[in-house]
Amino acid sequence: MGGAEEKIRDPAILRRFAERCGGPAARVAIIPTASMLPETGWTYQGIFRSLGVAAAHVLPLESRADCRAPEALAVLGDVDGVFLTGGNQLKLSTTLGGTPVAERLIAGNRGGMHVAGTSAGAAFLSEHMIAFGDEGATPRADSVRLAPGLGLTRLAIIDQHFRQRDRLGRLLTALAYNPHSIGIGLDEDTAAFVGPDDTLEVVGSGAITVIDPSDISYSSMDSAKRHDPVCVLDVRLHVLIAGARYDLRARRATPPPVDPAPDPAVGSAGV
Repeated sequence: MGGAEEKIRDPAILRRFAERCGGPAARVAIIPTASMLPETGWTYQGIFRSLGVAAAHVLPLESRADCRAPEALAVLGDVDGVFLTGGNQLKLSTTLGGTPVAERLIAGNRGGMHVAGTSAGAAFLSEHMIAFGDEGATPRADSVRLAPGLGLTRLAIIDQHFRQRDRLGRLLTALAYNPHSIGIGLDEDTAAFVGPDDTLEVVGSGAITVIDPSDISYSSMDSAKRHDPVCVLDVRLHVLIAGARYDLRARRATPPPVDPAPDPAVGSAGV
């Protein structure tokens, strides 16, 4: 989730996550570690309860010692989904990284447990995480800093608040360092739901920018000096809206379904 997802009028993205976790039978854990606001976890707990889940537990993991607590591990062993809130992704990586909680999240996800994150929580999910960076559309040699993430996938690097904070340049920079992963730029109130087949579906009011660097024919990253713009040729870019899909392994995009044309015999004409 790209952050700032709708929470009040029609929380479609959070509802989809709750449904994926089992709907009325779902048991969800909320990890608000990234947030600086003490009420964040409890706010999401209220939202998930309003969506009808069976249980919503808040795990206030504020230290690495908390991430070894048997009580936290017991909760994570008995839920269908885990939700990581927004905030600071480095707070997530430095607190959870290498702990039994992180190991439980990885093992649980491999076993079918759903793991989602919004904003910083989304950035943390991949193996390589954008820790911080500059705004702007042009890739520059020093415009982004990477750090190890949770490691649920090696297929993608995720950025968030993408269009709203003009982050195309820093995602291109991250990919130019090593054109292996796919770049996923999540707009606000927009989510990528990834299935077991590694195909993502777009949900929400914005768009997802997918950058495939596999066919890059030239990059000046190796010779660029500090602050220099970087030349990158033959990058493939897709902009996906709600209903569109992208196969992360085949690197193939599919447009959203087309609504059937209205029957001309139905309705009325104006004059």
